[in-house]
Amino acid sequence: MKKSEFNFNLPEELIAQVPLLDRTQSKMMVVNSEDDSLDNDYFYNIEKLFKAGDTLVLNDTKVIPARLFGVKEETGAKVEILLLKEVEKDLWHTLVGNAKAVKVGSVISINDQLYLHCTQVLERGEREFKLVYEGNLYELLLEIGRIPLPPYIKEVLSDDDRYQTVYAKHRGSAAAPTAGLHFTEAVLAKLKAMGVDIHYVTLHVGLGTFLPMQADDLNDHKMHSEQYEITAKTADALNAAKAKGSRIIAVGSTSLRSLESNFSKFDEFKAYKGDTDIFIYPGIPVLSTDVLITNFHLPESTLMMLVSAFAGYELIMRAYNHAIEERYRFFSFGDMMWIQ
Repeated sequence: MKKSEFNFNLPEELIAQVPLLDRTQSKMMVVNSEDDSLDNDYFYNIEKLFKAGDTLVLNDTKVIPARLFGVKEETGAKVEILLLKEVEKDLWHTLVGNAKAVKVGSVISINDQLYLHCTQVLERGEREFKLVYEGNLYELLLEIGRIPLPPYIKEVLSDDDRYQTVYAKHRGSAAAPTAGLHFTEAVLAKLKAMGVDIHYVTLHVGLGTFLPMQADDLNDHKMHSEQYEITAKTADALNAAKAKGSRIIAVGSTSLRSLESNFSKFDEFKAYKGDTDIFIYPGIPVLSTDVLITNFHLPESTLMMLVSAFAGYELIMRAYNHAIEERYRFFSFGDMMWIQ
């Protein structure tokens, strides 16, 4: 298939610029791949879609203030840097604005407490930097960094916590797992009370999720790797769910990619910590997951391809056209889908 087959015309006013005051008020489209039906509802009614014995899987990564603004010491050129992944202690894979100004050996001063030394020039504006600082890096980032909102969001976020899930725990993401933004502690408590088993994976969102595709042919696309972890407790619960025939419900593409990477690697779920560059697109079977909860994604994105692999290309394209007709809100702060 071609990237262009996943294009659609989206009115700009449907791109959600701010989160709703109440996380649970988002619209919810229920997409049923068994009978090709589409139903309109609201997230606050999501409990009725669950059954006792379901296993819900959430990505508990936490977004860090990964957007930094600095100055190249040699020339005074302004440089914007997005921290993507810590390759090893204090060595970071990054995306750089004004990248042409940054060569191996360049030193970027963020302030008098943090300096970035370029150690490697990579493709498409990517660089590796050695971070030199005193004290605790994450405390420093909280002082000087900014939450890296996607470029299609033009409004200033009044509360950074609204770009975090309520269960965010492990720091390391450059973007939020946005399907999880709809959940509240009250919703999770209700699901648990009705017999839903809730477990967590961790995938730190980086370039693999949001960098635009360059290749037109899907067979030519190579995903960037992202770090993920599945604990023994979660793996055991998922294997038990499989054995009982209970549904596994993944919240977001990042949870699904973690589950599918793990299941396809071991032919079961196993405790594992490492990288994944899995690319899921139509023709690639999804064997780990029964239900996907996800937001509406950008045209021609790998996430559009993932949901099309999960539910079928024709059904997903019809669902997106229906969402536009019904004035659903799109992307990170937008509405969501339940796909089964």
